[in-house]
Amino acid sequence: MSGTPPLPPSARKRILVAEDDADIARLLHRVLGTDYAVTVATNGLEAIQLATEKAPQLLLLDIMMPGVDGLDAARRIRELPGLNHVPIIFLTAKDGPLDVIKGIQSGARHYVTKPFKIEELVAKVNKILKP
Repeated sequence: MSGTPPLPPSARKRILVAEDDADIARLLHRVLGTDYAVTVATNGLEAIQLATEKAPQLLLLDIMMPGVDGLDAARRIRELPGLNHVPIIFLTAKDGPLDVIKGIQSGARHYVTKPFKIEELVAKVNKILKP
């Protein structure tokens, strides 16, 4: 037991997860939701809408999603007022060298390929949100 009580949801930093795989979305919500206020979108268009409403402090985006993909969603979210510098972590099965380059050029702080180790992803999230 850590000794410090968890922050109330209203005081937690906000993460927007865009992931169309329900199992991965549930895992991310469960693990990250202990320390952060996590909102989950199941596609890129929903992510853009929720980013407008929730003003997240971190985007965790899958790239391959139906409709609007993660790269396009990231670009559109970054065009929204106040969200032009929100950090991005791409979480994707696209692991080719050109895919990684596209992700980094899209402004990603990290590019994590699936399958991934949850501990490593959480460490990257904490490094961004708990400086």
